[in-house]
Amino acid sequence: MGLRMQRLLPLIPVTGLLLLWEAVVRIYAIPLYVLPAPSKVLSALWTQRQVLAGHTLITLGEALLGLAIAALLGCLLAITMDALPLFRRLVHPLLIASQSIPMLVLAPLFIIYLGFGLAPKIVTIALMCFFPVAIGFADGLGEVDHRLVDLICQMGAKPLQIYTLVKIPAALTSLFTGLHVAATYSVLGAVVGEWLGGEGGLGFYMLRVKNAYMLDRVFAVIIVIIALSILLNFAFSLLRKTMGARI
Repeated sequence: MGLRMQRLLPLIPVTGLLLLWEAVVRIYAIPLYVLPAPSKVLSALWTQRQVLAGHTLITLGEALLGLAIAALLGCLLAITMDALPLFRRLVHPLLIASQSIPMLVLAPLFIIYLGFGLAPKIVTIALMCFFPVAIGFADGLGEVDHRLVDLICQMGAKPLQIYTLVKIPAALTSLFTGLHVAATYSVLGAVVGEWLGGEGGLGFYMLRVKNAYMLDRVFAVIIVIIALSILLNFAFSLLRKTMGARI
């Protein structure tokens, strides 16, 4: 079986499921406000393309900004944890424990303290993306071959040079693994923030059409959110390959 055929294999069950879904909705005349047919969802994607595009740009901007902040702070914390073992032992359990707190519990508090503007959304996204970046990068830095570190130390390298020449390049794979996870979280965090307050974005638009029982548009928004997450993951994969070729 050719490589192209193997890549197309996952489409077979998906196509079968969509055809079954379409048939069930049509045969049983299920109302739109209960379950829209896939054809109705595709129609909503097309007719609402300009509206969806506008809200997508808002969500994408929020996601990228929050992700950038999380990546910067996560990398700084990871390097600090690697350089100071005692600090790592103090902070690492707190980072693990923080993941047991649902973001839907904290997000309303951010709105109370920060208002309904951009700030609470960015904080929500940054907190959701921070953990995989910080832990992934810290683990990557800790797994660097110590013989390389010892060798460059014997050559008179300073701490900054140890990280820039050896540790950070060697830990890029772990960093990008964390960024892959964080990229998906960033879109989810933006949507959650828009659910709780805002005047634009895919989460805001989803709530509006949900309250109007336009489920075809709700499903259309879900498809756009999935596509946006896949796009961000693909972008980081491409960046990872580019960085790997340069190192």
